[in-house]
Amino acid sequence: MSNSLQRTTAPWRIGVLFSRTGFMSVIEETQYRGTLLAIEEINAAGGVCGRELVPMSYDPGSDSVAYGHYAKRLMIEDEVSTIFGCYTSSSRKAVLPVVERLNGLLWYPTLYEGFEASPNVIYTGASPNQNSLALCRYLMDNYGSRFYFVGSDYIYPRESNRVMREVLKANGGSVVGERYVSVHARWQDFLPIVQDIRRIRPDVIFSTVVGEATIFLYQAYANVGLDPRKMPIASLTTTEAEISAMGFDVGEGHITAASYFQGIEGEANECFVNRFKTRFGGDVSTNMCVEASYFQLHLFAKALEQANTLDTEILRAMVLGTTFDAPQGAVTINPNTGHADLWTRIGRANREGQFDVINQSREAVHADPFLIGYGRATTQAGNTQ
Repeated sequence: MSNSLQRTTAPWRIGVLFSRTGFMSVIEETQYRGTLLAIEEINAAGGVCGRELVPMSYDPGSDSVAYGHYAKRLMIEDEVSTIFGCYTSSSRKAVLPVVERLNGLLWYPTLYEGFEASPNVIYTGASPNQNSLALCRYLMDNYGSRFYFVGSDYIYPRESNRVMREVLKANGGSVVGERYVSVHARWQDFLPIVQDIRRIRPDVIFSTVVGEATIFLYQAYANVGLDPRKMPIASLTTTEAEISAMGFDVGEGHITAASYFQGIEGEANECFVNRFKTRFGGDVSTNMCVEASYFQLHLFAKALEQANTLDTEILRAMVLGTTFDAPQGAVTINPNTGHADLWTRIGRANREGQFDVINQSREAVHADPFLIGYGRATTQAGNTQ
């Protein structure tokens, strides 16, 4: 489906799919807000080709199956061809066959396990070479080589742990424990896990727990008296949003690898944070998922300005190679993979609920979702300072 190239003032209708209820709402609500902020900024500046963006939004309620249903509704009933949304890989996998069959375009603003490429998806979250490799190197250099894996029981955690296990093995490390919990896990589900951790005494806990369950893992860790200075929880999925929900004192000292943290320096980020807080409240923080949701709309608008059509074939060709000065730094949609070239950063949570950046790349790291150019050597994970 496509919009006419003829001159018109009709709005551009786009789909938005983020869960604002359910166990994933703690992070997806922030993605929804990042999306809205970008749409409002674009419209306030005159829209795209003089036409405003109008979001057609649904709340899948943290149900992966519902994402597929709503994606189909957006494309067939609402006649929308471009969709922004999804956090979990399960939700992305539910939407993927819909956009591929109906030739739509999904913009996916969440870090993921890699090893996927679709002409109907623009991936703006980090792939493993942009977070896992640098995190592994940092942890082995500073804490040790014995890792304990804790993850939510679905696609992303198991696949991310597979990559991390291979990287560890290639660099002389080992996995001394591996446990998975339901995405609906509560605090009591983590008690036997943290007790096992206290018994085994790994050097590092690598967490791929997501959603509300993240809060309960960190609280269980704190309740048994484990010390992040000696044995931190290191994560790819714990952001400022989860730290706020669990308590700043609980999150303090733990580590996350991400392309963006609220506390990074730079005028672009300072302006972004101020606009976000003005719009949604001074007590809320930005995070990597907010930032990706935000900058992907601006990338989209930049490409749409050139294409002047939502026809997927024409628009995607304009998107590939597009660069935007995002809050994290300049990002580009890599024309070879359809993934974003992003910055790599490692942060340690402080008592204010923010992350102090302790390591970062000197420039954006080229997306390599299949780890073709990196193998499993952490020394090739990108230049850092």
